Amino acid sequence: MGYIDSESLVKKASFLRIQSQSLAEGMKNGNFRSLYRGQGIEFSGVRDYIRGDDIRSIDWNVTARMGRPFVKVFEEERELQIFLVMDTSASMFVDCGNKNPVKYTAGANLAALVTLAAEMNGCPVGAVFFDGQIHFSCKPQSGKERTMLLLTHLDKLPSERVNGSVLGNALIGAAKILRKRSLVFVISDFRSSDWETPLIKLSQKNDVVAIRLTDEFDRMLPSLGSVTFKDMESDLKMVLPTSSSRFREEWKNRNESMVWRWKENCLKHGILSYVMNVSDDPLALLSQVFGAKK
Repeated sequence: MGYIDSESLVKKASFLRIQSQSLAEGMKNGNFRSLYRGQGIEFSGVRDYIRGDDIRSIDWNVTARMGRPFVKVFEEERELQIFLVMDTSASMFVDCGNKNPVKYTAGANLAALVTLAAEMNGCPVGAVFFDGQIHFSCKPQSGKERTMLLLTHLDKLPSERVNGSVLGNALIGAAKILRKRSLVFVISDFRSSDWETPLIKLSQKNDVVAIRLTDEFDRMLPSLGSVTFKDMESDLKMVLPTSSSRFREEWKNRNESMVWRWKENCLKHGILSYVMNVSDDPLALLSQVFGAKK
């Protein structure tokens, strides 16, 4: 079952590739240029010693074993490795009506653009998808096959969904998968618990961009009288007085406070944070992230 504007991301791939061209350029020349152009020196092998080589580069173990001098050879790492942490929990599918897409649709379009821009630059991409459990994960890898695999998973979610959100576990899993410093996109509404510490730990060894998806219900409730609400993650039901202007104001203030605390927490730990409404243009937001010119 597809969720992307009634047309699958796989079918829209050619159009999205065109949109991703500016993002691909931004990856190389924007905010993450230093991460892309070289994040360290990696051992690649050994070769025979040549007169004039730095004796500090001699591999003494190989030299002793072979009976003649060998030196270590190093190469600068030049790949920008990207990883997606994608929330597919029930709260991402709340429909606000008014022809607005659900949070998941907006997030999936954003993730697809990142994936396609990465392919254009030959960047390895990996991902983890989760709701109440982790239902898909893969290590970063480059190539069209990996791109189509991720677009397919963004398009079609498991038929059996699990309530709840294991965002914290997904972040812990990402940290275990990633062996080298990577650019990590966390795409979620962050309506979960126990994710703060894993997010901080992930950001200590990676560059993390946290994108918080919001919709109209997060900003203000419509006045509809006494309405039964159900928590999409826990199935808890409660009757709320939406006709009360005071209640609607409290609802709005609480959500604004949650977003403010989230931003402060991200800023404190060097995590780039962006709030994206479902009606926002994902290309414009990503252009801002990468510092690319639209």
